[in-house]
Amino acid sequence: MKFGGTSVGTPDRIKHVAQLITAQTEPVFVVLSAMSGTTNDLVEISNYLYKKNPDGANDIINQLETKYLAHVAALFATQQTRDAASDFIREETALLRSFTKELFTGFEEKNVVAQGEIISTNLMNFYLEEQHAGAVLLSALDFIRTDKNGEPNTQYIKEKLPPLIAARPAKIYITQGFICRNAYGEIDNLQRGGSDYTASLVGAAIGAEEIQIWTDIDGMHNNDPRFVEHTDAIHQLNFEEAAELAYFGAKILHPTCIQPAKFAGIPVRLLNTLDPAAKGTIVDNVVIKGKIKAVAAKDGITAIKIKSSRMLLATGFLRKIFEIFESYSTPIDMIATSEVGVSMSIDNSKHLNDIVDELKKYGTVTVDEGMCIICVVGDLDWSNVGFETLAMDAMKSIPVRMISYGGSNYNISFLIRQNDKARALQSLSATIFGNGGDKN
Repeated sequence: MKFGGTSVGTPDRIKHVAQLITAQTEPVFVVLSAMSGTTNDLVEISNYLYKKNPDGANDIINQLETKYLAHVAALFATQQTRDAASDFIREETALLRSFTKELFTGFEEKNVVAQGEIISTNLMNFYLEEQHAGAVLLSALDFIRTDKNGEPNTQYIKEKLPPLIAARPAKIYITQGFICRNAYGEIDNLQRGGSDYTASLVGAAIGAEEIQIWTDIDGMHNNDPRFVEHTDAIHQLNFEEAAELAYFGAKILHPTCIQPAKFAGIPVRLLNTLDPAAKGTIVDNVVIKGKIKAVAAKDGITAIKIKSSRMLLATGFLRKIFEIFESYSTPIDMIATSEVGVSMSIDNSKHLNDIVDELKKYGTVTVDEGMCIICVVGDLDWSNVGFETLAMDAMKSIPVRMISYGGSNYNISFLIRQNDKARALQSLSATIFGNGGDKN
């Protein structure tokens, strides 16, 4: 069971999550994020320390200490637990203050930022102890490690975690999301996917029956409720469909985080902390044939077109183009080719000017910014006659810059102007799902 920052964002929320945990009839392994807002405060402390402004950092640390001591007073019923938790908070803030007296680098920053998850898990553990729930707190720093490429060392996790569990039998285990050690034993983090990634790695390592991701919404919806009325939660997705939706804008789930679960064949269920009775969305390896599941949108896209009469039958042309993007660590989202040109889309324009300058060696380059990718996800195998026509019919009044179909059996993507996004999402919902009025 993984709970995000908003799920444990207040003392009342922590109590509610504790009820969800203790209500489980089977043994559970709980992964917690930092309380909402805490990581931002810790990053701000780090920014002050990078700028050699310890006074600014100490101001934020003092505010953080005051806030957490107030949480302690509201969370615990007994003075004994309040005293123990207050002492822990003071130790944590003393640790943060210790970083204001020495050289501050990226290593110290990761140590500072890690304290958010360490605080939230300890507070939850104190509360469960007070409730006599029989919980055990395990430090993620003892069993989550990355390799020299910054990727999780899954073999290390599988070797280290089961003995820790066996040594301390319990019904409830708690650990921190996001944080880990790197290949050199230094405190680090998982970067992509964060706490969801931790939950998936832990679930795979212990052979969990199910991985539950608890957030403040009831699963993935079949369209963006900010722009479309009457969206519905999707009851089931396969891992490929979920990854497509996550990559193309559905923020509830990071595409990387479900890979360990996918490979281990463990279902991932998305649930709502505020409405535990809601069915949510289950993500598994089951493919439901002949059904379109959802629509998602990804903003901030830039389209780049390179036109060259020399491209025709020119061996190595595409390789040269791709190597330019690779040299600037800029992935390509969509691509379309013709005899004399190639169009690509990117979602990171940090090195756009440099990329364009390099591309001009090979042809005439045009750039369209302020674009958006609309992705239709489901069983879109080419043998399903008419599915792509249904999506295209919904887009008949929208100017489309590029279309991508056939690269995956699970999506068809349209590159359009960002200004047309809301209209496109509404039209697709109306055509495919029979709903989707103007949200305004």
